[in-house]
Amino acid sequence: MNGVRNLRFASASTRKPEAIVAAVTETHIRATISCCKLLNLELRIRSGGHDYEGFSYTSPVPFVILDMYNFNKIDINMKDETVWIQSGASLGQLYYNIASKSKVHAFPAGVCPKVGAGGHFSGGGFGNLMRKHGLSIDHIIDAQIMDANGKVYRNRQAMGEDVFWAIRGGGGGSYGVILAWKIKLVRVPEKVTVFKLERTVREGAVDLVHKWQEVAPVIDRDLFIRLEIKPINRKISKGKTIKVSFIGMFLGLPERLLNITNQSFPELHLTKSDCMVKKWIDSTVFWANYPEKAPIEILNKRVSTNEYYWKRTSDFVQTPISKQGLAKIFQTMIDHSPLPRRVWMQWNAWGGKMGEIASDATPFVHRGGNIFMIEHFMNWYRPGDELEEKFLAIARSFKEAMAPFVSKNPREAFFNYRDVDIGITTPGYNATYEGAKVYGDSYFKGNYLRLVKIKARFDRTNFFRSQQGIPVLA
Repeated sequence: MNGVRNLRFASASTRKPEAIVAAVTETHIRATISCCKLLNLELRIRSGGHDYEGFSYTSPVPFVILDMYNFNKIDINMKDETVWIQSGASLGQLYYNIASKSKVHAFPAGVCPKVGAGGHFSGGGFGNLMRKHGLSIDHIIDAQIMDANGKVYRNRQAMGEDVFWAIRGGGGGSYGVILAWKIKLVRVPEKVTVFKLERTVREGAVDLVHKWQEVAPVIDRDLFIRLEIKPINRKISKGKTIKVSFIGMFLGLPERLLNITNQSFPELHLTKSDCMVKKWIDSTVFWANYPEKAPIEILNKRVSTNEYYWKRTSDFVQTPISKQGLAKIFQTMIDHSPLPRRVWMQWNAWGGKMGEIASDATPFVHRGGNIFMIEHFMNWYRPGDELEEKFLAIARSFKEAMAPFVSKNPREAFFNYRDVDIGITTPGYNATYEGAKVYGDSYFKGNYLRLVKIKARFDRTNFFRSQQGIPVLA
């Protein structure tokens, strides 16, 4: 059984479920739904358990966890390059299984191998292939779902195109229990190139990040460059500085990569010795931050042993931040990091395929017009309510300081990086359209009303609900 990923939700004060059902068959799921209705319990559905606010395994009212851990079958058909993957399977298992069949196929999903397919896909699911291929949901071609009456819809025709649209980015847990997804694989070169370059402020990080904003979203779409921005302690003079890591994924060999960077981003000074050539499957091990020589079997590992306490949030950036703005952000990060590496960020370049897909093609609305997405990180390693309040306050204060630089009206957020601070609905009640609009607009903008209308038809009683679920129209 997979436990609590975020130790914030393992405290004594967190309400525990009345039961955890590790379903093995559809009958188990159906019985769980029936019991919850009979006893007036909320149902929470957990696939990988990485829900940032714990909504998939916590609730403020009496509830039951339906754990999809055992629904982890992966069935690959190389003839038509498709896969049926059950929602409890992890991304690492998916990647491992694809590689066992082909050296030139991949799937554009996240870089964290322990994340469950159920939640990752239903919230949008981005990864380092998105500039070339878009999101996971852009390659989902069918699904199976069980509704609140225990009825199973075996394909998109049965559930209807509107429901199929909604569960690809609108959150599966608001509509029913997703049993499995059918995905279409993408082609990748037999060899890809990865790199990781680190630069401090003294080594020109401000100028490089400024240039990255201009270049990364418009550069050749075979290249994805993520930034990691972290406060570190200076080695010589006391105090802190900022270190920026440029982490690259390139669908090709170093020669072509260096042609591209020398032409479009010469300031990066990427050299052949920085480049590591790998099979695609080995690049997933690199991106997961596993040890360099780790065997690919590590991708099948699903249970984490080193969990800690954290808060994660997201932002979207639509206009480049000036050098003065970047310097201010870096200083604010240092001011908000009382201990080493407390507040840090990942910046993920958009553009390429992401700008070509309409914002209403799926519920995932953050397409063209965005140049990158930010993930904000705050980690701590000891329990205690006071400590938690302290660190959450620091995280909120830093997020507030970022407001001038990110999207506005609404301040957009990524549904898979859920954040209770955006707003929640009253637990245990049928949320109203207006009440849920506070987060509905941030996550879905113009797609929110359509999601609500589909919900009203498919889950009329709002049986599948959470503090940030899609409500029914009153």
